[in-house]
Amino acid sequence: MHTAIIAQGISKSFRTGVFGPRKQVLHEVNLEVASGSIFGILGPNGAGKTTFISILATLLRPDTGQARVLGLDVVKDAARLRERVNLAASGAHFLWCLTVEENLRFYGRIYGLGGRALAAKVGELLDLFDLQPHRRVTFERLSTGLKQRLALAKALINTPELLFLDEPTTGLDPEMAQHSREEILRLNRETGLTILLTTHNLREAEMLCGEVAFLKEGRILARGAIPELQERLGLGDRLSLFFQDGPGTLDYGGLPGVLAFHIQDNRVDLRVDRVEQRLAAILEAISQTRSRVIQVQLKEVDLAEIYHEITH
Repeated sequence: MHTAIIAQGISKSFRTGVFGPRKQVLHEVNLEVASGSIFGILGPNGAGKTTFISILATLLRPDTGQARVLGLDVVKDAARLRERVNLAASGAHFLWCLTVEENLRFYGRIYGLGGRALAAKVGELLDLFDLQPHRRVTFERLSTGLKQRLALAKALINTPELLFLDEPTTGLDPEMAQHSREEILRLNRETGLTILLTTHNLREAEMLCGEVAFLKEGRILARGAIPELQERLGLGDRLSLFFQDGPGTLDYGGLPGVLAFHIQDNRVDLRVDRVEQRLAAILEAISQTRSRVIQVQLKEVDLAEIYHEITH
């Protein structure tokens, strides 16, 4: 599998005030992202997510360390790399006096588009992000949500090989946020576009990302696929079984995939590594005790639990 991003020992600090001390924002961050994947960097505000993604997108230079994106050095090959990537950030700013359509045309020309190719691309993006009704509205008059839609549209103007998304759905209403997530998945699935996104929206990352990394105070604390992190941390799906006449005598801790259990009255709560694979075997073992299960409740582990476990 090819690697789209390789970052090694990336550190970055900023001076606080004119004569103030420097504040370290990133501490020797290492990361690899496979080509064709959607990779998420999760963390609270101030964790260093935007600084890191800005370095990879050639907007900032690292103090120390090296990074290669699409095989190009983010410092030495910055000009060539910018032709092949794009970025959409929350709180994006555009030329305030230009309309939505004019802004897209402006950025299209920057990337070398013109004539029919530019008109077709702009029309496609206006349709994709439901911006046709607003195409003649100037940027200053757009709502926060429409500005974010324009930022996402602009990020696709050059048909990038790698797309950086910094909090991509911030400011969007729930319907448009869901539409944007579906479009991100479609682009990745149909074109193989590599996407690196930052978010503090755990549900969003769970929906979009094959792998995630948790960033806190400028350091990556853990990374991996969600099921791998779940298993590594001993977290599991919660399975609650309710019995008609109380649970039978059984070693619940020895059942397949059970990480922990608790018995109270007519209820047994189990924490299971992969409940979709284990449920049939668990119920089969319980049936041998001749106790009758009258209700089953399931709560799958989510990234909120994983994030809490890692960062606390």
